[in-house]
Amino acid sequence: MLSILKQSHSGSSSSLAMPRGLDFSQALSEIAGMGGGGGGDLQELRARPLTERRVDMHGFCNPGDFQRSPYLSARGNIANVFRGSTEEGYKAYHADKYDEDKNPNVSENPKLTQTDMNLMEPPLLQYPDWKGHMFLREEVARFLTYYCKAPAPLKAENVIVLNGCGSLFSALATVLCDPGEAVLIATPFYGGITQSVFLYGNVKLVYAYLDSKITGTSTRPFQLTVEKLEKALQDARAEGVTVRALILLNPQNPLGDIYSLSELRDYLEFAKRHELHVIVDEIYMLSVFDESATFHSVLGMDRLPDPQRTHVMWGISKDFAVSGIRFGTLYTENQDVANAVGSLCYFHGVCGPVQHKVAQLLRDRDWINQVYLRANHARLKAAHTYVTDELKTLGVPFLNRNAGFFVWIDFRKYLRTGTFEEEMLLWRRFLDNKVLLSCGKAFECSEPGWFRIIFADKTHRLQLGEYCFLFFSLPPEFLQHCFLLSLILDLSCYYPLIFSVFPPFLSIL
Repeated sequence: MLSILKQSHSGSSSSLAMPRGLDFSQALSEIAGMGGGGGGDLQELRARPLTERRVDMHGFCNPGDFQRSPYLSARGNIANVFRGSTEEGYKAYHADKYDEDKNPNVSENPKLTQTDMNLMEPPLLQYPDWKGHMFLREEVARFLTYYCKAPAPLKAENVIVLNGCGSLFSALATVLCDPGEAVLIATPFYGGITQSVFLYGNVKLVYAYLDSKITGTSTRPFQLTVEKLEKALQDARAEGVTVRALILLNPQNPLGDIYSLSELRDYLEFAKRHELHVIVDEIYMLSVFDESATFHSVLGMDRLPDPQRTHVMWGISKDFAVSGIRFGTLYTENQDVANAVGSLCYFHGVCGPVQHKVAQLLRDRDWINQVYLRANHARLKAAHTYVTDELKTLGVPFLNRNAGFFVWIDFRKYLRTGTFEEEMLLWRRFLDNKVLLSCGKAFECSEPGWFRIIFADKTHRLQLGEYCFLFFSLPPEFLQHCFLLSLILDLSCYYPLIFSVFPPFLSIL
């Protein structure tokens, strides 16, 4: 890790200099800006007034892209350059995708290729109800009733279908908040939410910072408590910021936390006291892979503190491994919210044949329970066990959780100065060497040095990634004391890789 940092520091830092005189950079800062800045530590960050905290532009945009286009509005220019580190990682991955068998791309979920999934009848090719075809909304209602363990059958009229949960965040932010108002969210959180809520609606995010240290009423690292929500809300209101809603991620991305029933009730009661809407994202609800962990859906609660302000979203991209099929669904008992979001479905609708395909998928309960979930949970658990065992062997701290596709790992001891700039250098060094992680800044983590590793892959690919990680990242003193010979022998099946990594490996030694 230190070798990566040293090599990064030896290069020119001029590429990190921000161009001056750009009249729309301040606009971007103001739109994004309820979050933290770039290089300060946590105490310094929290000491600044909310109105002075700005999102680090490097976390969202490539400085080289900062050239105002005369063809675009100020908002258009912001959208043109807005690009997070996650999107940069996507671009690098698709430009040089690893495929050991040179197979053509196929669906990650083979069931979707079956004959009964494909239908092209005339009604599916016509304009539907913008909230979604009723046959699909009825199937979604039955599906959520069953898997969320709802105390009473959920109603199809409360279901709205959009092309992905990103669109749902955009739509909800737009109909619940006026431009310049804000939504409360705990950090770290899935960074895609930032662009979803402000690119269309100019809605800001107010951060409730979570710590790795266990303090106060916390019993685990990065624990969300009502006290932290209260503080963030009161700080925002003291500076004249209007907060309209609270976002909850359960299971949480990137932490993997699963909220208990009592925690959920506390968060919802807090929101009710302050008349806040609650947007609950449960997109990983079927990806809890350990029997010792229990997921509680908000829709499974006997009584919601404020049902008219509670809105639950879910989608198939994670739980059913079909991220390319853009499908997200919202359940809300508030018909004003449902109708307003439904109007925006004109821009975010799902095509008829895909609606048929999703309905067919969701109604096959026997296949989901007896085949798919059993296999998926077993594979997720095995992959998680493999990765966490390797992290333990390497002495890398991490949060041990039982949901999602990722592990939140602690590289802070490898950052010499403990800044977000150094975290970004480390992240970029990984990316340059084809090791794709996500840095904590992409999730607005308040502590530099945390990274997210995705473990949901086949074992041989995880092993290959591990070897690349070892060659390119670990400090010389570690490599000199590890079982080098056995590692190289283990790599015999990857001999093309050995030739590609051995020269830099020798230079490290």
